[in-house]
Amino acid sequence: MAPSLRDLQLTQVSKSGGGGGDDGGGEDLEDVRLLDSYENSEGVEEGMRTVQVRVTGMTCAACSNSVEGALQSVNGVLRASVALLQNRADVVFDPRLVKDEDIKNAIEDAGFEAEVIPEPSANGVKQHGTLSGQFSIGGMTCAACVNSVEGILKGLPGVKRAVVALATSLGEVEYDPTVISKDDIVNAIEDAGFEASLVQSSEQDKIILGVAGIFGEIDAQVLEAIISNLKGVRHFRLDRIARELEILFDPEVVTSRSLVDGIEGASNGKFKLQVANPYTRMTCKDADEASNMFRLFISSLVLSVPVFLIRVVCPHIPLLYSLLLWRCGPFEMGDWLKWALVSVVQFVIGKRFYIAAARALRNGSTNMDVLVALGTSASYFYSVCALLYGAVTGFWSPTYFETSAMLITFVLLGKYLECLAKGKTSDAIKKLIELAPATALLLVKDKGGRCVGEREIDALLIQPGDTLKVLPGTKVPADGMVVWGSSYVNESMVTGEAIPVSKEVNTLVIGGTINLHGALHIQVTKVGSDTVLHQIINLVETAQMSKAPIQKFADFVASIFVPTVVVLSLLTFLGWYVAGAFGAYPEQWLPENGNHFVFALMFSISVVVIACPCALGLATPTAVMVATGVGANNGVLIKGGDALERAQKVKYVIFDKTGTLTQGKATVTAVKVFTGMDRGDFLKLVASAEASSEHPLGKAIVEYARHFHFFDEPSATNDATKQSKEPMISGWLFDVSDFSALPGRGIQCSIDGKLILVGNRKLMTESGIDIPTHVENFVVELEESAKTGILVAYEGNLVGVLGVADPLKREAAIVIEGLGKMGVIPVMVTGDNWRTAQAVAKEVGIKDVRAEVMPAGKADVVRSFQKDGSIVAMVGDGINDSPALAASDVGMAIGAGTDIAIEAADYVLMRNNLEDVITAVDLSRKTFTRIRLNYVFAMAYNVIAIPIAAGVFFPSLGIMLPPWVAGACMAMSSVSVVCSSLLLRRYRKPRLTAILEIVVE
Repeated sequence: MAPSLRDLQLTQVSKSGGGGGDDGGGEDLEDVRLLDSYENSEGVEEGMRTVQVRVTGMTCAACSNSVEGALQSVNGVLRASVALLQNRADVVFDPRLVKDEDIKNAIEDAGFEAEVIPEPSANGVKQHGTLSGQFSIGGMTCAACVNSVEGILKGLPGVKRAVVALATSLGEVEYDPTVISKDDIVNAIEDAGFEASLVQSSEQDKIILGVAGIFGEIDAQVLEAIISNLKGVRHFRLDRIARELEILFDPEVVTSRSLVDGIEGASNGKFKLQVANPYTRMTCKDADEASNMFRLFISSLVLSVPVFLIRVVCPHIPLLYSLLLWRCGPFEMGDWLKWALVSVVQFVIGKRFYIAAARALRNGSTNMDVLVALGTSASYFYSVCALLYGAVTGFWSPTYFETSAMLITFVLLGKYLECLAKGKTSDAIKKLIELAPATALLLVKDKGGRCVGEREIDALLIQPGDTLKVLPGTKVPADGMVVWGSSYVNESMVTGEAIPVSKEVNTLVIGGTINLHGALHIQVTKVGSDTVLHQIINLVETAQMSKAPIQKFADFVASIFVPTVVVLSLLTFLGWYVAGAFGAYPEQWLPENGNHFVFALMFSISVVVIACPCALGLATPTAVMVATGVGANNGVLIKGGDALERAQKVKYVIFDKTGTLTQGKATVTAVKVFTGMDRGDFLKLVASAEASSEHPLGKAIVEYARHFHFFDEPSATNDATKQSKEPMISGWLFDVSDFSALPGRGIQCSIDGKLILVGNRKLMTESGIDIPTHVENFVVELEESAKTGILVAYEGNLVGVLGVADPLKREAAIVIEGLGKMGVIPVMVTGDNWRTAQAVAKEVGIKDVRAEVMPAGKADVVRSFQKDGSIVAMVGDGINDSPALAASDVGMAIGAGTDIAIEAADYVLMRNNLEDVITAVDLSRKTFTRIRLNYVFAMAYNVIAIPIAAGVFFPSLGIMLPPWVAGACMAMSSVSVVCSSLLLRRYRKPRLTAILEIVVE
């Protein structure tokens, strides 16, 4: 399936192109016109119309093929392409024969849900723009709750997409604000019986502020009056209890910082405002939930222990036992005490289980709370009935109040431990958030641009264009460019590179990194969601929100689990009761003063409370959360659980050559002139032609010629080159006219009216330039030594050849060997000529090579390996390899550094290091080994525990689980699964020496 153009990360098309090389360096020429073949094949014919349709319900390639077939069978549809992972279809059709509604109906008739995506309006903004909101959802306990909330959200009008994650208790909702508001979404979740609140929204014109200085009603009124008089404020809401102020403003009129300054200035400093960080608010809620669960557990324990002591310990202490046997009214004192204490546990502390069970049943689903409510209610109400029956008839049956109390206590303990463990799984995001400093030093300038002072501001109020001062030892507050000073910056926390990076004027810095030595002045270029750090956080969050395909199994089991357990419980009760009534087992098995009903009921309650759907529901999301966090800490950003699942099955890894296997820093290593032209004149001629090119090979030639001409140090920085480029060109290069880049061949231009060609054999042949045998032999010699030969023709004659080399990365060969040891087959694909490609492949140890491949052709190479069902990974730079990255099963963008938002890739490898490819594959394998272990444990627990609880082994082995013990087992099962996932935090990158079985002396 061809990738949708919307899914590709594209470079800006340069007006100049080129550099030469044999097939372009055909490899590098791919940057120039990435979509040449796509534009030809995907162009929309005159009179045709293109529409995008969101398709839901597709689960596999068969589904996408089915949708494609249904669309292509519609009369008037010219072309249809379905992207399974994006749940989207691109349809080209004749509007005279087909309407949007016909396309929608065709997809729905095929058994899927469809929604036509509105076309962009003329100004590039969607007519019905959507917002993305993140909501905190409380009260979810298992996968059934997640399915219930997702179903409710997806059923709301105006909601385009909804994803709910159990492990993070978060929901992401994409909605149309003209149809539904965020408050409507919150109300819908709360109406379903869950707790909900907005964490953050993609709205750019809203700010939430914490307010200090409000001590009474008068202060609140003063604040409201100040805000009402501010220009650009559309709406505001003051929460006087939480001391929070929400302001909706017009960003064209006023900025968030001027709002804060305006309020604080108008109040003469009485009110102090602080921007509320959504992540901090969310972390506080998690801590509150854990502390609330701990309070409930302690309260239940304090009340349950006396009940347990009354039943087990007091009968052995005569004085206490005599007091408990003292009759007070119809019951003994011990019965009154147990009834009172357990009632508080059951209906006050255990109220949350009844509420959660009621909302689940109201939404047509079942969950763990239903089982807990059933089990504890059966035990409690049986005990109450036994007391009342004894008071009326004088026949006193044993009561089981302690079962109900201890069961609730153990479940709450399990929930508390689960909260703590789930909090640990999101440590990665918390660490990333902590990288950003809370404040920044803003340099205040006058109208002339001179610095007149500095002030400390909230880091969330930084704006693009601000000049900030970064002191030694402090964190860089935002992404920007150094405008003054020099220093070394530790970027390891963002890119994974341990070596400090030198920063001078005109170099970029990343927010969250640490300035080590000198003071720096930086001009802010990116803030908020555009910063590298924020994008990393977003990628990790998105990955943790996503569901791995393997989780569908858990969701299915969760949907039938509770009804199945209730049926098994009833069968257990009937089995033991009927068997007892017919005398199938001896009376000695019955408890003291007990009967067959009580005996059967205890087994039945044990079955209900020992079964645990939570362990199944947490098996995948907790492991994915920990793995994505561990990956982020190691410089490997994973975009979702589905990417993790596919990566562990990778059979082929296809490597791009330039910038992936090689360093991507082309240098001229050989120059040979075959005419009487002076070497310096030859280089000046070629440099003049290439000076208009933005191509890496062209830049390498210009840099070499400049060094030859001026005897500069080749180590001069690129920035210095950029700064001096214009004067250099005007001073020593020839004037060029009629410049044009020829993709896949080279460049051509005129100097003093004479044509000059710089490129590969194809360019020379097409232009009728004869290549003498001795020149061909020299070019072949270059190519066989892994260099690219660039031919130069002037006035119709071939005048010389330049050899350009791109050195291999030092780890390339050993990584290729390591992948082979892991059972992965490495492949190299390049636009370069066959000789150069084979020389490079031989050097790194790759046997399968595809050369002279254009950008769109790389995607075809990927598909050729996918034909037999193999999982294929593509490793590229994320720019000229976007079609192949999108077509592959696992796209890995390497060396992305400051451009991490690559839509086409599934993995973003922050460091420019091939070892991270091994890390990505190894981490995915270890993660899914852990997920399988989690599932095995969760399934085995239920398969083994339910028969034991049902008393299957009681006749032969005498094993019987009291309900409170069964409850303790159930509570521990989900905790153990989360702890199993947390073991992934101990993950360490694989050592290449271990993979290659190298013994280090």
